[in-house]
Amino acid sequence: MATGIELSTLGHRVRHHRLGAGLTLDELGARVGVAGSQLSLIENGKREPKLSLLQAIADATETDVSDLISGEPPNRRAALEIELERAQASPVFRRLGIAPVRVTKGISDETIESLLGLHHELQRREREAIATPEEARRANTELRLRMRDRHNYLADIERLAEKQLRAAGHTSGALTHRTVSIMADKLGFELIYAGDLPSSTRSITDLENGRIYLPPASIPGGHGLRSMALQAMAHRLLGHTRPTDYADFLQQRLEINYFAACCLMPETNAVAFLQQAKKDRNLAVEDFRDAFGVTHEAAGMRMTNLVTQHLGIALHFLRVDHNGSLQRVYENDGLPLPMDVTGSVEGQIVCRKFSARSAFSQQNRTTEHYQYTDTPAGTYWCSTQTGTTPDGEFSITVGVPFDDARWFRGRESSTRAVSTCPDEACCRRPAADLAHRWDGKAWPSARVHTQMFSPLPRGAFPGVDDSEVYAFLERHAEG
Repeated sequence: MATGIELSTLGHRVRHHRLGAGLTLDELGARVGVAGSQLSLIENGKREPKLSLLQAIADATETDVSDLISGEPPNRRAALEIELERAQASPVFRRLGIAPVRVTKGISDETIESLLGLHHELQRREREAIATPEEARRANTELRLRMRDRHNYLADIERLAEKQLRAAGHTSGALTHRTVSIMADKLGFELIYAGDLPSSTRSITDLENGRIYLPPASIPGGHGLRSMALQAMAHRLLGHTRPTDYADFLQQRLEINYFAACCLMPETNAVAFLQQAKKDRNLAVEDFRDAFGVTHEAAGMRMTNLVTQHLGIALHFLRVDHNGSLQRVYENDGLPLPMDVTGSVEGQIVCRKFSARSAFSQQNRTTEHYQYTDTPAGTYWCSTQTGTTPDGEFSITVGVPFDDARWFRGRESSTRAVSTCPDEACCRRPAADLAHRWDGKAWPSARVHTQMFSPLPRGAFPGVDDSEVYAFLERHAEG
């Protein structure tokens, strides 16, 4: 049997060689010992021939079996017909309930190409429609759970980052901008700062001319510029291609962020620092941050990559905005988190009793805020640091179960809270007397984010306007 052969392509190749030999279906059938109607079924991809019949067909048409079973369409017309057949067999088209077009000799190549253009547009719109907020939440949840199972640790990317750092001559201390430039140069890229980057992009990599364009606003210093350059390089080092769906896009974004973090806080040096801090019972996000010259958030997230894997400590990380909604989350320590019906936690409101929210009320925000919180899942210790962006305040929290607090600075904290969430009586329902006092006498107008009313962006990359990118590259191609 011709097992594993795509029957449509096989049929076109049989027809191609039959016509090339000047034979009708009945004439070829007479030579190989089968009815012409049986050969018609084979040529139309409806029946899989035995290997012995394929050998007979090859002998009758003066060709080889290997040529008959080749995976390539025999000519352009056959390629068009095969592609249209596949498109009309797709679930996207079949859901429309429209009868497929039967291709005959009288249908021109141009007509088939026009039909294929319609199918391509139909598929593009389907892919765009898939990236709904619900689909995005589901994809994000699946990725979060996969990473939790791996303790948020990716060994292959850790090794790749250290290899690139060694090649650039980096051994210890904070990663410098010069070293990042050397890393880019070794990959064949030049870092260029452009003031007219499209607003929907963080960076653009010009593959043809070997340039990585970054925004000049990142200059000078900070880990932002270094991180963006490293992320752009990571796409090339990790062999990324255009994402096929939103889940693929998220996976790629996670991987490039992970690579950048590995370079900014290399595993060997970072683990040595953390192990010594644990030995001294003085683990602290702020010390880890300052040792490698990164942001508090980057240091906290990097701890999620390394602390469970190398120190055996389960932990959680929260970034919460001033309204109390979760913007970024990781946990493998059982911390009870709010979630919607899809299992998504991003965008959910955390308990008011959590340090991630109570820290906003602290007078002194220059240092970390420490707190123990009793929850239905047990008691947790955490440290929280607040910050401010143009969009408002936010907090960064790293916490561990009670027993592991002994390794961290701030374990002596006397601040304690009790959270019974997800019980709504904890912090979501008003007190009975207040509810009675104001029932029917108040009308709050809800604040709705404008993005709820905006359509999802078009293009191959979610959030990126392709036309802006291509126009940008045109402006700089000859520069």
